[in-house]
Amino acid sequence: MAAFVLIPGAASGPWYWHLLEAELHGRGHDVVAVDLPCDEDSAGLAEYADTVVDAIDGRTRPILVAHSFGGFTAPLVCDRVPVDLLVMLQAQIPSPGESPGQWWSHTGYEQARREQDARDGREPDDDTALFHHDTPPALAAEAKKHTRTQSATPFLAPWPLAAWPDAPTKFLLSRDDRFFPAEFMRRIVRERLGMTPDEMPGDHCPMLGHPKELADRLEAYRPGA
Repeated sequence: MAAFVLIPGAASGPWYWHLLEAELHGRGHDVVAVDLPCDEDSAGLAEYADTVVDAIDGRTRPILVAHSFGGFTAPLVCDRVPVDLLVMLQAQIPSPGESPGQWWSHTGYEQARREQDARDGREPDDDTALFHHDTPPALAAEAKKHTRTQSATPFLAPWPLAAWPDAPTKFLLSRDDRFFPAEFMRRIVRERLGMTPDEMPGDHCPMLGHPKELADRLEAYRPGA
């Protein structure tokens, strides 16, 4: 049995993990989906990391799974708590001294998104097509109800670590994502982590569209699996 700690992205919470959580529970694993204080203006990345450490609650060497903006928080946790593995799931990869707000321009994200939008022919205000085009329609509609207010506070301060933490790290790329286009993410993973990402089908939220395959991948990543 492994302990999985699931860290959400911006403006989201534990609901986004419920299908994956059920899948992993059904396989006998311990799972906690973290509820970050994303709507609290008093909370920055340090408070996000505190929340994750509190959620770990004494679990020994958990596996952290960080989605999207959760990529800024998870390494801070790894710097404080021994983990068996950090899985970056279509996650932002920070650089030392870079604020989350700077990540977009530093990585060339806007150009990559313009090119992806042109390929997709997406209407600018169609967020479902951007985030959930590969999610079952009923789940995509439900996801809108669970979108939360995201405070700007954690985007303002520089990422505090001087280097990537000494924790085994995997990057799992969702190759059909229109929000973080695949070729863009492959480049960022090579440049910032020096590795080639693993890939699976899915949009920005593969935990909704492909929970079983995602659970398979996470189980295969377990040390000694």
